[in-house]
Amino acid sequence: MAKTVEIVEVSPRDGIQNEKTLLPTEIKLELIERAVAAGVRRLEATSFVNPKRVPQMADADEVARRLPRGTGARYVGLVLNPRGFERARAAGIDEINFVIVATETFNRRNQGVAVGETLAAWHEIAALTRQAGMRAGVTIGASFGCPFEGEVPVERVVTLARQLAEAGPHEIALADTIGAAAPSDIRRKIEAVRDALPGMPLRCHLHNTRNTGLANAVAAIEAGAVSLDSSIGGVGGCPFAPAATGNIPTEDLVYMLDRMGIETGLDLDGLIETAAWLGRQLAISPPGMLHRAGRFPPPAADAQVSAAG
Repeated sequence: MAKTVEIVEVSPRDGIQNEKTLLPTEIKLELIERAVAAGVRRLEATSFVNPKRVPQMADADEVARRLPRGTGARYVGLVLNPRGFERARAAGIDEINFVIVATETFNRRNQGVAVGETLAAWHEIAALTRQAGMRAGVTIGASFGCPFEGEVPVERVVTLARQLAEAGPHEIALADTIGAAAPSDIRRKIEAVRDALPGMPLRCHLHNTRNTGLANAVAAIEAGAVSLDSSIGGVGGCPFAPAATGNIPTEDLVYMLDRMGIETGLDLDGLIETAAWLGRQLAISPPGMLHRAGRFPPPAADAQVSAAG
């Protein structure tokens, strides 16, 4: 098992995009600042998509232009087409994340076009990104199950990963968009893609819809994923997938990894505080558990142990 794992914080984009409460730009920026203060060094800050389809992201250009700099953090912008890429580049985003969905039905609902057209758009965007000196990663959505077509074969994911790899992404992510996977599914598909594309950094994007998210995170690390997406408070969801509820909570994930001896570099207390704060901003009780239960041992107990020497 790896001794370190990179956590990619996605609450500013995937976390809030499906929430009914539209957050002001200032609150989104404060969320990002709080995440950075807690040690996050890679964040999915926003998405450059049609605001009519995702109203929460209508201020993407302004958010990107006002991101806190000089912190060592890298900011990711989600794009789905060349126009979105040009917006991201003009706004000064550091890297882009492109999404393609593993099934035709879901890809048409999410992107409005066939998988083949999305694949062609990815190759165009990857070339533009290289010309701009930016990094480009790509996520295969619904890799572990589709709400419209059901099970997704391993061979489908591997074939799509090979096609995406031809354009030279800096990483490929497999996404459990609807939280359908069990640990065995995660291991099988990550290992298959790892074997097909040796040396390609793999990231895993997990949802906790059916309460398997943290178990799946362990399986992903065991299978060779070097980065995991998570969202402070466990908020999140996809507007175009029925019942695609929250991402795995960053604070819950970090607590588990800390207990396992896996280093993330993140401040657990800062994450817990931010999860509670974000819940107040969204007028919800976030689905994460740690901001309610607190970490163990409690901070006071830690201080007593340290004082005792």
